[in-house]
Amino acid sequence: MLVLTSLLFSLAGFINGIYAKSFDDISIIPTFVLTPLTYLGGVFYSVAMLPPIWQSISLANPILYMVNAFRYGLLGVSDVDLGIAYLAILGFNAALFGLALYLLNRGYGIRS
Repeated sequence: MLVLTSLLFSLAGFINGIYAKSFDDISIIPTFVLTPLTYLGGVFYSVAMLPPIWQSISLANPILYMVNAFRYGLLGVSDVDLGIAYLAILGFNAALFGLALYLLNRGYGIRS
């Protein structure tokens, strides 16, 4: 799970770097995307405590699956089945890898 999580954040950072036009643009994604995902990903609380609508929305959050897989590894408890967590992280990795490959082949942010 550590390798999959590292790969996911590496791919996200790579894509962020491709889209950034200046050094200051790099901080936009961590500030406005990663921070809310962290708070809605069950890092500080169990997702089961959320209202049903927010539980459903949280299922689209990759951080939820990462946190629960690590929580299961350390504590033996999880809100999400471990197999589903692995499949979700693999799916998010595949999507980000496909996007990164597409952007590289297209030359977006690289060629002038």
